Amino acid sequence: MDTYCDRCGGPARDGDHDACRAARLMEPPRYCPRCRRRLVVQVTPLGWTARCSAHGALGPS
Repeated sequence: MDTYCDRCGGPARDGDHDACRAARLMEPPRYCPRCRRRLVVQVTPLGWTARCSAHGALGPS
């Protein structure tokens, strides 16, 4: 099963995702790591929620 970078959407095994991991410390995911679909993300003062139309909710990581 392929996995994808939850920030840029690229295949997790391809390339260097150090910049993506660093950015994810400060921002929510943008892509589903399972299917690469764009997530529905809501940012609030207390955190964030992210939902994939195929896989449901993702929790803060």
